[in-house]
Amino acid sequence: MPQKILIIDDNPNVIIESLPEYGFDVDVALDGAEGIQKLNQNNYDLVILELLLPKMDGWETLKFIRANSKQKTIPIIILTSVDNEAKMVLGLKFGADDYILKPCFLPNLLARIEALLRRENWAKENNKPKAVKSVPKKPIKNLTKREKEILQCVSKGYSNNEIAKKLLLRSTTVKSHLNNIYKKLKAESRVQVTLIAIQNDLVD
Repeated sequence: MPQKILIIDDNPNVIIESLPEYGFDVDVALDGAEGIQKLNQNNYDLVILELLLPKMDGWETLKFIRANSKQKTIPIIILTSVDNEAKMVLGLKFGADDYILKPCFLPNLLARIEALLRRENWAKENNKPKAVKSVPKKPIKNLTKREKEILQCVSKGYSNNEIAKKLLLRSTTVKSHLNNIYKKLKAESRVQVTLIAIQNDLVD
């Protein structure tokens, strides 16, 4: 039986044409409100969500699904033209499992879809709760007070210069603290640092 994907996007033509060729059953909602309605009426294996939507935008749709939908743990990929690191962090913080920019390379999208569906199947087979976040928990070394303050700022999407101004530090000092945070959280990027911090309740 083909796995069913709901696309919530007011201009989904390319995806609609491509995914069925790879064995997926595709359904479409042209705005967030219609997407919520379809999620409540049907069973889907994964959602692909655009942020820029009429009536009910992608942010509200994402938060509503995670808070209220009967499928609140369903894997969600944000596929959008909103190219902003702070927005990317925010999307992941609100509960998206992945964030991909348009236009996207189709094999990349397919690989992300298959990875999330595979993880979902493993969770079902092992009767374990499905993880919303895509980064596994890692042992966390103690962070200093200043590192925690900087981590809070990073999770809100602030740049190094903005953090320095907010905390009355030099940019080079912020960079040094951030390097220490990377090492302690065993992360390689700001987005990964944020995901690990969220999952381990290190940020608000």
